[in-house]
Formats: sequence, C-alpha cells, structure tokens
Amino acid sequence: MMRDAVLAFSTQFEFQPVVENKENLKVTDSFVLTGMGGSHLNADLLLAVAPHTDIIIHRDYGLPLVSAEKAAKSLFIASSYSGNTEEVIEAYNEAKEKGYALAAIAVGGTLLELAKADGVPYVAIPDTGIQPRSALAFSFMALLSLTGKDAFLKETQSLRTIIDPADIEQAGKDLAAAMKDRVPLVYASRANETVAWNWKIKLNETGKIPAFYNVFPELNHNEMTGFDVVPTMKHLAAPFHVVLLEDGDDHPKVQQRMDVLATLYSKRGLPVTRLALDGNTRLEKIFRSLLLADWTAVHTAALYGLESEHVPMVEEFKKMIAS
Repeated sequence: MMRDAVLAFSTQFEFQPVVENKENLKVTDSFVLTGMGGSHLNADLLLAVAPHTDIIIHRDYGLPLVSAEKAAKSLFIASSYSGNTEEVIEAYNEAKEKGYALAAIAVGGTLLELAKADGVPYVAIPDTGIQPRSALAFSFMALLSLTGKDAFLKETQSLRTIIDPADIEQAGKDLAAAMKDRVPLVYASRANETVAWNWKIKLNETGKIPAFYNVFPELNHNEMTGFDVVPTMKHLAAPFHVVLLEDGDDHPKVQQRMDVLATLYSKRGLPVTRLALDGNTRLEKIFRSLLLADWTAVHTAALYGLESEHVPMVEEFKKMIAS
C-alpha cells in the first residue's frame, strides 16, 4: 500500500548502492540521463542540489541532439525503475550502436539483462514492490554512485536518522482536507522547480486529481493574469487552490514576489497555502517537502474514495499503444 511505502520511506536512506561492472564505468563529469516518469526524478533532484552538474535529462525516444564532442566525453545513463520502459530501452540500444559509454539503473527487467550481457556498469535498485515515484531515494543514490557524487551520497544516507515520515502525516492530511474539491496549483522558485514538479506528479499519480505547477518569477509575467478575477470569468478561477513552496534561501526578490502574489490572489478570492521548506540542509528541505506531498496525495485519494498506489489509466494507455 502507498501509505506503507511513505511510512517506510526513510529506510531507503540505508541503501548502499553497488556499481556492478565498475571496471567499465567511464569516469567523467559529463552525463546524459534518459528516463521517463519517476525514473528521471533522480536527475532532476541532482540538478536541484548540484545545479552546476553537467547533465542532460532526456524524456523521449532515442537520444538527445548533442555534439560529437559532448557525446564522446559523456556517460549515457539509462534509468528505468521497471527496466522495461520502451523509450529508455530504445535510447540504450541507440547509445550502444553509436559506441557511447553506458550505465544503467533499474530493479531488473530488460534493461538490467542488457547491461549484464553487454558488460555495462549498472546499479540494481532494491525490488521492494513500491511504485517508481516512491523510490526516489533509491534511484537518487544509485545515480550519485554512478556520477561520483560521494559527498552527496553520504549526506543522503545521513537523513535516515533525521527524517521520520510519520511526523509529517498530519500536516499532509490537513492540507488534503483544505484542498478538497479544488485543483492544486503548486508554485515555487526556479531553484525549487524540481520540488514543485514532484508535488504535481504525486498529486496526479497518487492523489488521482488534476494538479499543475509553475515557477517564479516567470509566472508573474503571464499565468497570474489568468487569475485577475472579474465577474465574467470568476467561475474559471473558482476550482483552484494555490500552494506556495517558500524557501528562505530563495533570491530575496523571489521571496518578495511570493508575498505580493499571495496578497493579490487572496484579495481575488483564491485560497492560498504557504508552505516553508524546512530543514538544515538543501537535501533535508527537499525530502521533507516531498514527503509532505506524498502524505497530501495519499489523503487526497482517500477523500475521494480512491486507491492511491496504482495508476490504472497509465496501464490502460500502455495496453492500447501496444495493441
């Protein structure tokens, strides 16, 4: 059950990733990661905590357009939780054909079979039966081990004794109740875009509701004008509930923009919830916020009488495109 997965999330920080076929691992500071859905969130998170990392995140079939020079110096990482994601398998095979340096992350499936047969370095994620979106710490730590980010790996593992998911559940339950019958709009700074994106994904997949996100300061130049509520369009703005993810480390001007927008939206009748990213380190802030998102999504699904773990529409879609 999804609730059990959230409660046990901190045990993922105990993971000691092992790079198999390590003798074939390309040592570089340039990376390309291919992944879909929850399987590219590890790279998104890496950029959030180490924004100067030279990594391209590819969420499509094939490979991204990169120069021959970039390709030659890069490690191409195929990331698929199940190991059977067709876009990732295609990217792996194309990179192999081109002779690029490869690595893989998965719990098993075709991807690990290929990596083992080809002598490609890989990290096997523990197969605990949880959903890909719930395995972020596993996949993040696997990526850190392949990219040589040992300091971040050690810091991530230290969160095991710092974060207790049970302490966060009530706040998520309260937020789910506050947003009942509304569509969440999750706003954050550009620096915390990955966090807002994860909130949206969790509310979609676990909460089973529409949810959207945007970032400051860009949204002040376009999206907010759609909520300048006047009588003729009041009904269009009525379903939304804004969630502001606030970070004391954000640019002061961004913090000011959040304050002002909260005032403007509230004046126009839009519900606004302001959530501070809480923690002593960047990683702690992010994981605490994402656990709050998990709990909010779990209790959102419960409020609508829905099962929170599985994604039947995704499975239906996969069957239709395979037929």
